[in-house]
Amino acid sequence: MKSTLTSYRNHNRNNLLIRNVAAHGLILLFIALVVSGCKSTVKTVQPSNADEVHFKIVQLNDVYEIAPLSGGQYGGMSRVAHVVDSIRAINDNTFLVMAGDFLNPSLLGTVKVDGERVRGKHMIEVMNAMDFDLATFGNHEFDLSEEDLQKRLNESEFSWTSANVFQNTDDGPSSFQVYRNADTVRVPDVYQFQIKRADTVAATVGIFSVTLDSNPREYVYYSDYLFEAKTAFVTLKAKGADMIFGLTHLSLEQDKEVARSLPEVPFIMGGHEHNHMLVPVETSIIAKADANAKTIYVHSFTYNLKTKKLEIDSQLMPITDRVASSPRVKAVVTKWNDILDEKIKEVISNPDEVVYRAIVPLDGTDSANRSRQTNLGKIVTKGMAAAYLNEVDMVIVNGGSFRLDDMLEGDVTSLDIFRVLPFGGSVIKVELKGSLLKKVLDYGESQRGTGAYLHRMNVTKAAGDGSWMFNGTAIQDETVYKVAMSDFLMKGFDIPFLIPGNEGVVSVYEPKEQELAYDIRKAVIESLLND
Repeated sequence: MKSTLTSYRNHNRNNLLIRNVAAHGLILLFIALVVSGCKSTVKTVQPSNADEVHFKIVQLNDVYEIAPLSGGQYGGMSRVAHVVDSIRAINDNTFLVMAGDFLNPSLLGTVKVDGERVRGKHMIEVMNAMDFDLATFGNHEFDLSEEDLQKRLNESEFSWTSANVFQNTDDGPSSFQVYRNADTVRVPDVYQFQIKRADTVAATVGIFSVTLDSNPREYVYYSDYLFEAKTAFVTLKAKGADMIFGLTHLSLEQDKEVARSLPEVPFIMGGHEHNHMLVPVETSIIAKADANAKTIYVHSFTYNLKTKKLEIDSQLMPITDRVASSPRVKAVVTKWNDILDEKIKEVISNPDEVVYRAIVPLDGTDSANRSRQTNLGKIVTKGMAAAYLNEVDMVIVNGGSFRLDDMLEGDVTSLDIFRVLPFGGSVIKVELKGSLLKKVLDYGESQRGTGAYLHRMNVTKAAGDGSWMFNGTAIQDETVYKVAMSDFLMKGFDIPFLIPGNEGVVSVYEPKEQELAYDIRKAVIESLLND
């Protein structure tokens, strides 16, 4: 298995050296174990330098699918579990963390079991089986209702932490609580890992976590992420943490702001962007893995107890079909996939019906659909227009609605379309003044690289002056246009000013349950079947 190792050594707070590191014997042994699936009895050998301790943190972020993608080629939590088991067999000081966004969205989360929507229960069971150590909230954790989120917190056997996300109560904002085995444990604002040598705690790693406030809910209170990160840092210093790292779910620019504001924090493990990166920012490094466990980061740390020097080697590891699976975790994944196969038939009568033949693979990857017009976006917008018998002028849908993060090739089934659009929702018809429509289109274009980027039908941008065109004519400010769009867009989450109260919104039509437009997924499937 090929691996890329990127490393930095923080010699002091003002000297950050980034370099490439050749894989040493321990890494080669580890890779062999992971690929072969063999068990190891090798344990951590004490370093020749008695002043040093070694520990590892395995980082995941933005995981929505528990099973492998692309016909089994990439991802899969049972494979990740095998990797982690292999590392733990070599180094007892190994910690597994999740940097937010894992309870929603997924197609599994939408099905009902024993009369209740799954809503992330499957992910908690898998993470418990994997022996996760720590998780923080992502923005999509708050897609769940307050009641459902509380159930997931109570079911988790791992720890949670957040410095800036609180639960709104009658007495004001308060830490979320975990009710487990007749005990009540609050979600702390900071967390510490103990690095042990034999039976002695040799060093502590302080962790602070903050989350972006992009998902407003009545039961959630977000305090300022930067202020709380600074406050958490001071708290950890007071607790005597030897090292302090971030575990965040912020945009990259927000993570950079945290790094610049806290020069003594050498490392931030983040999520939200869905594509891997290792970004140096002054005296710090920001690490993010690919979504859906296509890759994970294995961070190896060497800390000198005497000099207080810290060395970090970060290995981005692809999770492919060459990686063995953990039998105990695979059993949990199989259980939930069997439930999905059974329950999805309650929503669509024939989930395995082939609705499209993708001779050219349909690009459902996050990186593409958040940045450019894709062939998958073309199919989705065409289905949205067809839901209104093409009696609309144009179509827009946010790229963040597409959650597959995979390529679709060969036979595409109804189930595949549901996986692409697990949020579901309706296709609404909105009459917009041209002046507002242009602002919406400009905003979507400015959000390239995020979920707010807009896929479009019957809308083009002039090559010369960059004006927006409809049917070869520039969009006019006072003209009213009929636009089919996902109902999510009219809630002001991705485009803050696109709400029913905006004076540029002339009318909003919401389809009834018996209409095809009521479910965007069924609209797309019907369109493909009728082609």
